[in-house]
Amino acid sequence: MTEEVRDNAANSRYELEVEGKTAIADYRLSGGTITIPHTFVPEALRNRGVASRLVRGALADARARGLKVVPQCPFVAAYIRRHREFQDLLG
Repeated sequence: MTEEVRDNAANSRYELEVEGKTAIADYRLSGGTITIPHTFVPEALRNRGVASRLVRGALADARARGLKVVPQCPFVAAYIRRHREFQDLLG
């Protein structure tokens, strides 16, 4: 099973497909900043670490692109607080 977070730039969101269902993290780009206002995980996938894998992939992509992150989504903000290796991305 290969689960990969992908950037769906046409819809301004990151996606992670698991078992035929898609978790999403919406974003807005502005200059060198990416704002993540919302994440959604289908109910059948909740409490299984899907949201964490999604956010980790989104943050890794932001780092690779040299973007600062504004985590408006409470889950994303909490994830960054718990994972210090991503705190340098805060914009």
